[in-house]
Amino acid sequence: MSDSSCGCFTPVFNRRDLLKMSAAGFGSLALAGLADEVARADASGARANPLAVKPSHFEPKAKRVIFLFMHGGPSQVDTFDYKPLLDRDHGKPLPFAKPRVFSAPTGNLLKSPFKFQQYGESGAWVSDLFPHVAERVDDLCIINGMHGSNSRHGGALLELHTGSDTFVRPSMGSWITYGLGTENQDLPGFITMCPTLTHGGVNAYSSAFLPAVYAGTPLGNASIPSDQAKIPFIENAEQQSRSLQRLELDLVREMNLDRFTSTGPDNVLESRIESFELAFRMQTAAPELQEIGDETEATQKLYGLDQPATKNFGRQCLMARRFIERGVRFVQCTHSYKWDQHANLKADHTKNALEVDQPIAGLLIDLKARGLLEDTLILWGGEFGRTPVAQGDDGRDHNPQGYTMWLAGAGVKPGIRYGKTDDYGYYAVEDKVHLHDLHATMLHLLGLNHLNLTYKYAGRDFRLTDVHGEIVKGILS
Repeated sequence: MSDSSCGCFTPVFNRRDLLKMSAAGFGSLALAGLADEVARADASGARANPLAVKPSHFEPKAKRVIFLFMHGGPSQVDTFDYKPLLDRDHGKPLPFAKPRVFSAPTGNLLKSPFKFQQYGESGAWVSDLFPHVAERVDDLCIINGMHGSNSRHGGALLELHTGSDTFVRPSMGSWITYGLGTENQDLPGFITMCPTLTHGGVNAYSSAFLPAVYAGTPLGNASIPSDQAKIPFIENAEQQSRSLQRLELDLVREMNLDRFTSTGPDNVLESRIESFELAFRMQTAAPELQEIGDETEATQKLYGLDQPATKNFGRQCLMARRFIERGVRFVQCTHSYKWDQHANLKADHTKNALEVDQPIAGLLIDLKARGLLEDTLILWGGEFGRTPVAQGDDGRDHNPQGYTMWLAGAGVKPGIRYGKTDDYGYYAVEDKVHLHDLHATMLHLLGLNHLNLTYKYAGRDFRLTDVHGEIVKGILS
C-alpha cells in the first residue's frame, strides 16, 4: 500500500515476517530441484548413473591403470638401483648423516647379495632378482628418485594410495573413477584384488567423502588365494528369475525415492541403490569374466599359472588384463605383506621376487601383444624403499627418503631411468619425484588436470594432490 504523504510504498510486513510466510516456498524450490534430478531418470526409472563415462579435461594418453603393489617396501638397492660403491664400502659407516626417523637402530653399509647387470638397448641395470622383468626393461620408465613423507607402513601406504598420511582421504582409484567414470556399466569401475588387511586396510581403497559408488570393489583379501577371490554378485538366478529380481529392485528404488522427497538427498542411500543395481547387472558379466578356461594354455603359462610359486600373483595379473579389456578403469594387484625384510633379506627377497617376476613380465608381454599397453598405464612399487645400511646381520630398515618405482605403457617414455639417489642409495638427490608428483602425473596421463579434479566437502575443495604436486614432464613421451 502507498503512503499518501510521500507517494512511496510501505510494506505491510518486515523481512522476518516474509521469511515466515514463504518458508514453505523454499521447501518447494528444493523439492523442485529434487524432482528435476528424478526427472533425469530413464524410462525404466533408473537414476543417472554416476559411473557413466565422463569427458576428460584434455586428450588422454592412458585410458586405464593397473597398479602392481608390492606391500612392505622392496629394496631399491637390491632391485633396480645399482650402487657399485655399496659393494666397495660394504661394512663401513655411512659417510653422511642418517635420517632422524627410523624403526630400529641400523649399522654400517650392507652390500647387495644380488648381482646386477645391464639389459636391453637402454642398458638399464637390474638385479638377478628379476630376470624376466629385466628382459622387458626397454618398456619400463624407471624412477630412481622417488621419495615420500612417512617412514611407517600405515602412513606411507595411505600416502601412496590416497595422497595423505594423516587423514582419511579418497584413494587414487576412487578419484579416477569419479573423474572419468568407467567404460563397462556391468562391472565395477575400480577393482582391488587380494588387498591388504593391515596398514590402513579398507582406507587404502575407500572413497572416503566421495560417493560410495567410487570405492574400490575388493576381491577377497590378502589371506585368500587369488583363485578364490571373486567379484560378489547376485547368484540366485536359478531361484528367482531376472524379471522378478528387476521388479523387486524397482520397488526398493521407488521406496527410496519416496524417502528422498521427504528427507532430501542421501549419498549413502543413493550409493546403496547403485550397489544393488550393479550387483544385478553383474550376474551376466561377472561369471564368464572370472572363468579363465577360455585362456590358452600358452597364455596361462606366460603368467606362471602352471607353477606353484607364481600361480597366485599370476592369476591376479591375468585377471587384471581381463578386467581392463572389458572396460574397468582402475585395477590393483597386491603382493601382500611380504617385502618388509628387517632381517633375512637375501632369502625373503628372493622368494618374493620369484612369486611376481614372471607374472609381471607376462602381463607386459600380453598387453603389448594385444595393443593394450598403448593406452594402459602400469605402475609398480611399494610404499617406500629400504636403507643401504644394515639392520641386524641381514636386513634393511624402511626408507622413504629415496627409492624406486617404475611405470610402463601409455604416455611414458620407455627404456629410460629418471631421477637419482646418492652414491649409496639412501636419499633422492636428482630429479626427485614425490608421491604427490606421481599422482599429478598419473592424472595428467589420464587426461585430468589434478588442479581441477576437485570435490567439495566440509566447506572446501579437495583433490588427490591436495595443495601439492607437479607433473613430471621428463618422463612423458
